[in-house]
Amino acid sequence: MNYKGSCHCGNIAFEVEGEIGGALSCNCSMCQRKGSLLWFVPRTSLRLLTPASNASTYLFNKHVIKHQFCGVCGIHPYGEGKSPDGSETAAINIRCLEGIELESIPVQHYDGRNH
Repeated sequence: MNYKGSCHCGNIAFEVEGEIGGALSCNCSMCQRKGSLLWFVPRTSLRLLTPASNASTYLFNKHVIKHQFCGVCGIHPYGEGKSPDGSETAAINIRCLEGIELESIPVQHYDGRNH
């Protein structure tokens, strides 16, 4: 399935291909504050519809995840990193996707605070 998503103001817009089988809620210091629900896909499944330069990047802790956010409205629609096998991965904040019912998506809780 193809989903469209964006930040609040539309400065960052994207499409992502795949099936949402569930989302991850992390309690690390960053995710807890953002309230993101993350869906992990291969980076090749994410296609930006706006210039990559529209996104600002925040790195913290081990600097392995590029937390992408809009410098205009402040929303964090996705992040980029590598999966445990080394492949390029995107973490999509499903709260930024159009036309989905959040209540229907199972959420797994991850203890990022202690990992």
